[in-house]
Amino acid sequence: MALTLASTLAACGGGDDGGETADGKTRITVATFNEFGYEGLIEEYNEMQDEVVLEQVKVGTWDDAKANLYTKLAAGSGLADIEAIEGDAIAAVLAESDAFADLSDPELDGRWLDFVAEKGTNADGQMIGYGTDVGPEGICYRADLFEKAGLPTDRDEVAAMLGTWDDYFAAGEKFVAKVPDTAWYDSSGALGQAMLNQVANPFEADDDTIETDNPDLEAVWDDVTGNSDTLSTQLAQWGDDWTASFQNDGFATTFCPGWMLGIIEGNAEGVEGWDIADVFPGGGGNWGGSYLTVPAQGDNIDKATEIAAWLSAPEQQAKAFAAKGTFPSQVDALAAPEIVDAVNPFFNDAEIGQILANRAQAVTVQPYKGPKYSDILTAFQAAVLRVDEGAQEPDESWEQFQADVAALG
Repeated sequence: MALTLASTLAACGGGDDGGETADGKTRITVATFNEFGYEGLIEEYNEMQDEVVLEQVKVGTWDDAKANLYTKLAAGSGLADIEAIEGDAIAAVLAESDAFADLSDPELDGRWLDFVAEKGTNADGQMIGYGTDVGPEGICYRADLFEKAGLPTDRDEVAAMLGTWDDYFAAGEKFVAKVPDTAWYDSSGALGQAMLNQVANPFEADDDTIETDNPDLEAVWDDVTGNSDTLSTQLAQWGDDWTASFQNDGFATTFCPGWMLGIIEGNAEGVEGWDIADVFPGGGGNWGGSYLTVPAQGDNIDKATEIAAWLSAPEQQAKAFAAKGTFPSQVDALAAPEIVDAVNPFFNDAEIGQILANRAQAVTVQPYKGPKYSDILTAFQAAVLRVDEGAQEPDESWEQFQADVAALG
């Protein structure tokens, strides 16, 4: 994830995607991936003024966007005026802040949830990224399977039952005792991700020193591998078998950032009983989120900064949520009607907007994600899967994980 940029970047010219239109208007491009919900916003912006034409350059995944970003950063030209960055990659971008405009603006202080603003700000206090969405986590559950196991099904009662990780595992033990053919949760890897989201420094210290042999990470490892045999499907998240498990009562709960709701609804089409509780064991957790940055190589930095601020304003992010379900990271947006009044029929008409707003405000810890975070996380998930598949015992897989991390350099 580290960026290796030429020292001449700051002196390079504008991106190939910008410039002027045939009628002399300034063209500003915003490069995104997946779904940001910007189509309607771009149309709105273009209709409300006559000087600029705002255009979106969209690719399917962050991996596609990342390859383009790093190649053109190294080349010194060719980037869009505004580039969207996936949240796990923002630390690598901050490490190369000179390649991006400083977006700091006192008038925007307090716009974002604290953890979002902190992640987008470098050590010198320069805001390099404007937060767009976040992934506050609740617990999605099968109320019909809970009833079968004699567990509470009401959302408030479920929330009261699952307040801590010990509570969550204890409820799981009760569930599998009554419904032994169904796992408590969908994936050990998903559990690991959920728990890591509450650890301040799971893999790296704040100075980017790799420290994977630490008590907090070992505690997560012990919980994940210790419950693998009894509570997990032992399936790899996102795999074909995992997808199929939504249709065959494979599990009763899963960890639910806002973007997961659509995945569940798609995978569990025709399955009744899904609901979501306003709770996350141990407090709050966030999985996901993105930022808008303005590369310093552009010709229209001031205008691009202005537009990035507009796109990431609470009013616009509330509209993006209504369009594509991208949950906003702006404080004022959490009280917008598009959020507060949102319900989801598939999840038993759950008031998902208010639930996710509550979950976002409960987040107090975000993992430090240095340049090696993504690679280390991949090694950690591989180690978990080895245990699930019976390829290695936990101690053996942990030692291999440490060796794999050391090999990263």
